[in-house]
Amino acid sequence: MIKKQKDLSHDELDSTDLQILRKLQSDARISNSALSEQVNLSETPCWRRWKRLEENGYIEQYRTVLNRRKMGYDIVVFTQVSFASHEVELTNRFEELISGFEWVQMCHCITGNVDYLLQLVARDMDEFSERITLIRRIPGVTAVQSHISVKEVKRDSDLPVEPVP
Repeated sequence: MIKKQKDLSHDELDSTDLQILRKLQSDARISNSALSEQVNLSETPCWRRWKRLEENGYIEQYRTVLNRRKMGYDIVVFTQVSFASHEVELTNRFEELISGFEWVQMCHCITGNVDYLLQLVARDMDEFSERITLIRRIPGVTAVQSHISVKEVKRDSDLPVEPVP
């Protein structure tokens, strides 16, 4: 009989698990050998912990961060989108369409005076104009307000990895 590993909750992570998560978050390409050295474990227990963290959903994916400017995306825009009506069909369709646009890097349904906050990229102002026009034409959208980023002060997707107090 195969013994199923128990799912972990955040408060069940020990300091070694947190160290592993910190190291992987800063360098997803680290080898198990280098990781085990840095967290003071032998390779097999380190690998087992790493795999357990993956299986329990603490590690969702590994990815490469591309240089936006080298890829030709000189414009970053934060766009607020409002709906007059919050019919489920309209908002579901909006979310489905937005999820399909690669140039929308982030989309959050938010509280306050607007319904959604998007972050998108464009190569130039003409492309930005085309993209905003596409968003404006989505059924249900009644207002769009955009803010073009002048300077990126901080860009980081790392989460704080700390023990629960």
